[in-house]
Amino acid sequence: MKTVAIIQTRMGSTRLPGKVLMDLGGDTVLSRVVRRVRRAKVVQDVLVATTTFPSDSAIVEECNRLGVPSFRGSEADVLDRYYRAAQACAADAVVRVTSDCPVIDPELVDSTVAVFLGQHADYASNVSPRRYPRGLDTEVFSMTALERAWRDSSEPHQREHVTPYFSEHPELFRLASSPGTSDYSQYRWTLDTSDDLALLRAIYEAFENKPDFGWRDVLALMQRRPELADLNSGVVQKSSRAGQ
Repeated sequence: MKTVAIIQTRMGSTRLPGKVLMDLGGDTVLSRVVRRVRRAKVVQDVLVATTTFPSDSAIVEECNRLGVPSFRGSEADVLDRYYRAAQACAADAVVRVTSDCPVIDPELVDSTVAVFLGQHADYASNVSPRRYPRGLDTEVFSMTALERAWRDSSEPHQREHVTPYFSEHPELFRLASSPGTSDYSQYRWTLDTSDDLALLRAIYEAFENKPDFGWRDVLALMQRRPELADLNSGVVQKSSRAGQ
């Protein structure tokens, strides 16, 4: 089975435009995400899915620099973008990651895929219920399930947010969860605002901007230095991760 991680991204963030190409410890945010996902043992390929907007040509250029393939599709219909990107790379299973998660942990990608495979699921995630910090979100689904969602999803939010059709139709899909055992959901390690960027830069600086730290290392850092969480404590989370 070919498992492909598809990272959705665009330049047109509503709250922090161009965030994916901003500097994070001497490298771009997108590069940080790509390099961390590449370390997942169960992922055979990584693909960046962006839009056909002219401004997103900069993302394609960055993908070329990183040596990672890219795909360009609809901005609004992200489900269609995912389906066509998955088709283009002949994926059997898709790992969905967003480019605003530069501390995404390859270990959690592997464990979520393991649950997906072990339970013979159509869809698995580590976000339901949410116990991991926001920014470690990983979803896995089969190409068969993705095709059904792509074909049958008719509501705007289903097209925009990629995966709601699965949870809204549990009678159609085998759903699995890998939520972790302890609740650390109070932490926010994703990038949507300048305050988020300040925290993520502080995290990377604490690890000398090296890429090999894991989520438990970040958790230990936050527990040693609780003032770091104040950097983005006032950020209100948007209702979904679809702004990519």
